[in-house]
Amino acid sequence: MPFNDLFITFADNLLPILLISGAGFLLGKLLPIDSRGLGRVIFYIFSPILVFDLLLKTPIHSADILKTMGFVIALCTILGLLALFFGKLFGFERPVLMAMVLTAAFGNTGNYGLPLVSFAFGQEALVYATLYFATTSTLFNSVGVLIASLGHMDFKSALTGLFKVPVIYAVLLAALLNSFHITLPTSLSRTVDLASNGSIPAMIILLGLELSHVQWSHSIRAVGISAGLRLLAGPLIGFLFAIVFGLQGAARQGNIVEASMPAAVTTTVLATEYGLDTSLVTAIVFVGTILSPLTLTPLLVFLRR
Repeated sequence: MPFNDLFITFADNLLPILLISGAGFLLGKLLPIDSRGLGRVIFYIFSPILVFDLLLKTPIHSADILKTMGFVIALCTILGLLALFFGKLFGFERPVLMAMVLTAAFGNTGNYGLPLVSFAFGQEALVYATLYFATTSTLFNSVGVLIASLGHMDFKSALTGLFKVPVIYAVLLAALLNSFHITLPTSLSRTVDLASNGSIPAMIILLGLELSHVQWSHSIRAVGISAGLRLLAGPLIGFLFAIVFGLQGAARQGNIVEASMPAAVTTTVLATEYGLDTSLVTAIVFVGTILSPLTLTPLLVFLRR
């Protein structure tokens, strides 16, 4: 793999994301900014509008939707089980073990994955990455909460929380409008466009803000296992499942890149809320994000061939 290809790919696709998130990181270090407040704005407004806009403009067949959802569920399950296996193997305590499972299962498919797919492969692949993001958001706010709660939340509470995930309604509404070939009026269309255009920059800034609050962990082995599963096992399993689920072209590119993302920054929120090893979770997110260009750059070059 020529060095020139690697450098150009990094500079054109990863560096812009790192520079903007770096600005967010510095801002978080210099000013007392409430990143959780910004995260809620993105979760409840920007993310669902972005998902709605992309699916409305580039509708995909129901068979492709089911393939992507199957791909996501299978990948998250395998990575979570691998983290559980290695955690048990090394005898980690339950808070550490659950932190490893959470960070291995859920990648940063929104703040990091969506802009990267957009830069590297364009609108068509971005639609599949958006569907991937919508599926992981749903899983994260249901299964992820159950993992983080260590059994303290019953199934009914988790199910109720699932209906509070706005991305689900964005997917359903876009599917409904596409099915009946309904066109939005100009006023609503421009509103959606305006919010959608601001979604990805806001997500990248939030990534930097969240990383500015990193705490270091003494459990170096746990950090290495979880970060390694996301950055190394993620793409390998992604290639395998792309064959299993028959993903090709833009669908293959978008899904495999999303499968290769470092741990999601939102896992730090659940770690804080449910008493997991917060320093371990933030360290896994930070280390994975910093090291991710080393694995993502050659991956992008390979997927373009």
